Amino acid sequence: MELKEFAFGGLYIAPLLLYALLVALATLALRWGLHRLLPGRRLWFEAWFDASLFLLSTAAIAFLAIGPGSL
Repeated sequence: MELKEFAFGGLYIAPLLLYALLVALATLALRWGLHRLLPGRRLWFEAWFDASLFLLSTAAIAFLAIGPGSL
């Protein structure tokens, strides 16, 4: 499977935008789960952790959407 733009009302939308919306929800769920798992511990650099979690989630969602066979 390859990445193709989606046409929505004559406007082309990049698939990465749709992935980013999905990743934002996944990141919030993962972050909430990790904070519930370790309630007393605070992350030292929380903003760096959130950015890294978003980046890793984006890579995972894109990899799963494209498929491992097409690399």
